[in-house]
Amino acid sequence: MITRICLITPPSIFLLDERVFMTLGILKVAAVLERAGVEVEMLDLSGVENYEEVVRDHARATSAPCFGLTATTPQMPAATKVFRTIRAVRPDARIIIGGPHVTLVHAAYKMEQRRGVRGRATTAFRQLEAMFDVIVVGDGEISVFHALKDMSPKLVDGDDPKTDLFLTNQTYTELPFPARHLIDVASYNYFIDGFRAVSMIAQLGCPFGCGFCGGRMSPFLRRIRMRTSENIVKEMVRLYEAYGFQGFMLYDDELNVNPKIVELMNLIADTQNRLGVEFRLRGFIKAELFTDEQAEAMRRAGFRWILVGFEAGHERILANIQKKSSKADNTRCMEIAKRHDLKVKALMSLGHPGESEETILATRDWLLAVKPDDFDATVITTYPGTPYFDEAVETKPGVWTYTYAKTGDRLHSIEVDYQEVAEYYKGVPGEYTSYTYTDHLSPEELVRLRDRLEADVRGAMGIPYNTAAPAVRYEHSMGQGTIPSNILKMTAAQRVKAT
Repeated sequence: MITRICLITPPSIFLLDERVFMTLGILKVAAVLERAGVEVEMLDLSGVENYEEVVRDHARATSAPCFGLTATTPQMPAATKVFRTIRAVRPDARIIIGGPHVTLVHAAYKMEQRRGVRGRATTAFRQLEAMFDVIVVGDGEISVFHALKDMSPKLVDGDDPKTDLFLTNQTYTELPFPARHLIDVASYNYFIDGFRAVSMIAQLGCPFGCGFCGGRMSPFLRRIRMRTSENIVKEMVRLYEAYGFQGFMLYDDELNVNPKIVELMNLIADTQNRLGVEFRLRGFIKAELFTDEQAEAMRRAGFRWILVGFEAGHERILANIQKKSSKADNTRCMEIAKRHDLKVKALMSLGHPGESEETILATRDWLLAVKPDDFDATVITTYPGTPYFDEAVETKPGVWTYTYAKTGDRLHSIEVDYQEVAEYYKGVPGEYTSYTYTDHLSPEELVRLRDRLEADVRGAMGIPYNTAAPAVRYEHSMGQGTIPSNILKMTAAQRVKAT
């Protein structure tokens, strides 16, 4: 088995600031490998301008026989360039790909196989097979060891709950915490109410079936796996003691799908009292599951903000999304938050099946009525692994159409090569491009109405635009084998050897 690997996080060039939230999944895999005695190099390319040069120079310098990449769908163009750079320098190296994109594509591919069709997902999966030596889908923490075997299979499927590669609550709790020591933690800057903060993942998965959301066909992303409350708080304490963090962004899909959320909040509050410190937290909650008891406990634990994916302010759109919450549920959620002095960032999305000027203006009017403290409004993207992608059919060359059966409302998407194009993902305000359209609105009209909604709501409520300048793009020279500390972190054993 391979006993040395270079793990790589590709850049996320589409983000305004890449040094906000570190990529935790690959750091979790790194921690498991280190615990097993595998030497791990970590190449964190977040925010690196000349990342291809950095990869080329490090691939020449390292003796690691294997490289492992992770990638979300918007990161795939950069990940493709990283792959090509490594392959050009190290043609015999084993290159592994894992992460959300390959997991979503594989789940959609399996669905096409069951249906006996060859669609976009089959094409995308075959492209991945042709590029990479090993594809790891789903949970990577145990699967990675199969990818490192001398005779590794082409596909390692950690997205199958029937295998021991799929994490259970117990195995998830027993895993080591992400190996944050392998990256330059100090270069990541995020604050919650003035408290220096770090991201965490307390639980995995979301059971809901929203049409725009990735992983609805993937057990890895659909099934809830939970750590114990004690284990979650232990990680918080570790981060406080090791790095001084007092702010925690809980990046779970929906915190309050956890039936023990109040227990967890109480334990977090008790821990702060024991340590004599004050924490600040942020996280996502599901509107129709939100209660006064949850809100009170969250406030006591240190929450001052919550983020809620309301998505729309029109009943037909909420039904077409399969959101499982009504406009009344969403309004009640806002009322609960206000009663407990919790600020709300409303996450809204436009361009769903049946979207029209009427429905977008209804969303605008709902925002003006409930008055969130902040909001985000984006034109949706049909990612692989979403029902909007997986269940669409090609209605004319290069155009795929999803139909919500209960209403007959349709969404059309323009075919995108996800390995080469990233401009479809969100974008800088004022520079949005839509790759989707409805029977009522063209891509250009969707963007125009999105901009109008944002201007109307921010203007009426005095909510400032996100004026954050793009992050400083780091330029690094790898001259004479010198590896900057915020690009590559080595294991202690490697540092000893290097000296």
